[in-house]
Amino acid sequence: ASSLSATPPIATRPPPAAPSIMTTVPGHRTTYVIKKPGSGPKIEKGSTATLHATGVVKETGAKFWSTHDPGQQPFSYQAGVGQVITGWDQGCLGMTVGEHRELVIPADEGYGSKGFPAWGIPPGATLVFTLECLNVR
Repeated sequence: ASSLSATPPIATRPPPAAPSIMTTVPGHRTTYVIKKPGSGPKIEKGSTATLHATGVVKETGAKFWSTHDPGQQPFSYQAGVGQVITGWDQGCLGMTVGEHRELVIPADEGYGSKGFPAWGIPPGATLVFTLECLNVR
């Protein structure tokens, strides 16, 4: 009988997965997780950011928008000045070029009690956006 352990030596074990740290946007209820760090300029109030985005209704899993779909292009907006829903506007601040981030936006910081029926977003929906920051200027 062999006395070798069934556990591989430390050197061959894969490293533990990096924890997904959920961060709450200060002063808001929107949360985010950085899926892949970036290294470029940061999205700041007043900067113009360009992102790839996919939006899903959390309650149903239904995709309502993706810049990756045929005929779509990356989305550009001026950050932190109210051009987009609050959760997106505040939840993207500090994101760096190359970063992948998942935003979870509660209804009161998204489309609220009315939803956005034209996009299939029901009243009171929580929105989940998977984002990739492409450019900040």
